[in-house]
Amino acid sequence: MPINSFKNFFLSWTPDISKLSRPRYLSLANLLETDIRTGKLPPGAKLPPQRELADYLDINFTTVTRAYDLCREKKLIYGITGRGTFVSPLPGFPDSDIDGGNDIIELGVVKGFENVNIPIIEAASQVLAKGNLQRLTSHAAVSGHLHQRAAAVRYLAGFGIDTDEEHTALFSGAQNAISAALLSLFNIGETVAADEFTYANLIGTAHLAHLQLAPIAGDIHGMLPEALDKYCTDNPVSGIFLMPSCANPTTVKMDQQRKDDIAGIIRKHRLILIEDDIACLPGIPDQSGTLFSRLPEQTVYISGSLKYLSPWLRVAAAAFPEKFRSRLLNALFHLNIKTSVLDAEIMTELISSGKASAILKEKHLLAIRANRIFDRVFPQYADGPRNDFFRMLPLPDQWSNARECENFFASHGIRVQHSERFTVKPRPGQNFLRVSVSSAGSERALRRGLTALFFALRGDDL
Repeated sequence: MPINSFKNFFLSWTPDISKLSRPRYLSLANLLETDIRTGKLPPGAKLPPQRELADYLDINFTTVTRAYDLCREKKLIYGITGRGTFVSPLPGFPDSDIDGGNDIIELGVVKGFENVNIPIIEAASQVLAKGNLQRLTSHAAVSGHLHQRAAAVRYLAGFGIDTDEEHTALFSGAQNAISAALLSLFNIGETVAADEFTYANLIGTAHLAHLQLAPIAGDIHGMLPEALDKYCTDNPVSGIFLMPSCANPTTVKMDQQRKDDIAGIIRKHRLILIEDDIACLPGIPDQSGTLFSRLPEQTVYISGSLKYLSPWLRVAAAAFPEKFRSRLLNALFHLNIKTSVLDAEIMTELISSGKASAILKEKHLLAIRANRIFDRVFPQYADGPRNDFFRMLPLPDQWSNARECENFFASHGIRVQHSERFTVKPRPGQNFLRVSVSSAGSERALRRGLTALFFALRGDDL
């Protein structure tokens, strides 16, 4: 213990020394984050000076500095020159700009090359110049105005989806469509099958809807038909969620045979299928076809690819059979009344002008270049040409604590997402990172971020 025992000296925050583990800066940052998020340290609370806290804990001053820096990067705390360090008014709020800029490279959230936006800005300008938004702003047309749905039908036809305007609706993004389907097509307590690792927001929404998710084993071609069949035979299952064109977060793609086999099991057990199709290009349909084309009377097909046009343009088209129509539209109305008229009209302009297809094709070319950079940094995981917007990077077994792992990489200037975010049930020993190759902002930044990730993985300080 240092000379100053602090027995009679007040510190505004005194973390439990016994809870410090190696690396100490990371465990100290975790203790600070916990006390902030639980309210033990309220917004505006002043933190101890770094040297005093280091003296109290009998650790190096730079250890405290690194811990504070980690929490500052997460918007949990901020500093005022000459006054000290304080807990943020909105700890961790993503849009907080209390402490100025953030130099961390984004490899976590999949932004889909958001800087490809000039055609979207042009389309927005053209929509506003037409001056017809006034007549479109009523609460009527919950599923989207007829001309908007007609554009969506044309767009979906590019994926081989045979539908019409009465069985197509516009939702406020793919997540909104997934939420509407879960809430309207299933009853509380029912079970929906999914991949063992799946879309994180599906997991969260299923919990909110009080639905059970059943993790079904898979291989390099996707969910195993025999595993799904056995589970459905042994247990009551009402539905299934699949991303056959590019599973999130694993990037696994179903081939034609696997789609045929899975469709047979879904048909056998009369499951309701939610198909989120995120990776195909309009006009260049996947030769293996969609599950919707195999099971049109059991499937809600969501055009997830539209979300990659722009992160702020919240529109997705969904196709569905007649028996789901009233329930889905009722859920759409109660969730958000209707999709933003402006967003829907911009999307219609993009589809009608052909710009939507052009934007996605450009982004997929950028994705090919980005994946080449990934393969050069991590050649052991290169397996041929790719146009995915994210990649899966295996981790050693000991990297099982998601928060510590993500904080560790954040301390090296990179934001990534741990596999724990995507697991339906805990799976010890199966740890990986989902690494976005479409969010860094430039190829130079991506190369820098992936290189930092490579060297961080080689380090031995975790």
